[in-house]
Amino acid sequence: MCASYVSRYITGQGVGAVLATDLGICRVWLPGDDLSDVDRIAASESELTRKAAQQLEQYFQGCLQQFDLPVDISSLTLFQQRVLQLTMQIPYGNSRTYGDLAAEAGSPGAARAVGGALGANPVPVIIPCHRVVASNGALTGYSATGGIMMKKFLLSLEGVDFRAIKKI
Repeated sequence: MCASYVSRYITGQGVGAVLATDLGICRVWLPGDDLSDVDRIAASESELTRKAAQQLEQYFQGCLQQFDLPVDISSLTLFQQRVLQLTMQIPYGNSRTYGDLAAEAGSPGAARAVGGALGANPVPVIIPCHRVVASNGALTGYSATGGIMMKKFLLSLEGVDFRAIKKI
């Protein structure tokens, strides 16, 4: 665990939490996640975790489209970091495919590896891995609590039109 500072945030979907090191946000618990790890962390709030909590609350209210927060994903592999940095560039209300990200990361044909990197994302929503879909537009894989339903909820919050998304 990368504990240094922690804050909770409240949304209409429940309570979440955010954890930071001195380098940036290193973990986000979404509403519905088990917060028992947060309860065991003996950490105080910081200006950064309070700011992150406020921005997450605004996002879940539909009032924030772009996060302005540093992230600390230094514990991940270089490939995972590259994929997550590219994912941060996907605009609000838009999506990319796993294949698109693989090509952008310099590894065409590595769509499954991209899926693995997204599954390792410790800061969901701030790094919007929910915006990545299958090449046929299907909503596949989301490691956060609630899985595909949470992914669908987040994309709906961003105004994505699901009539065009195929079911698998």
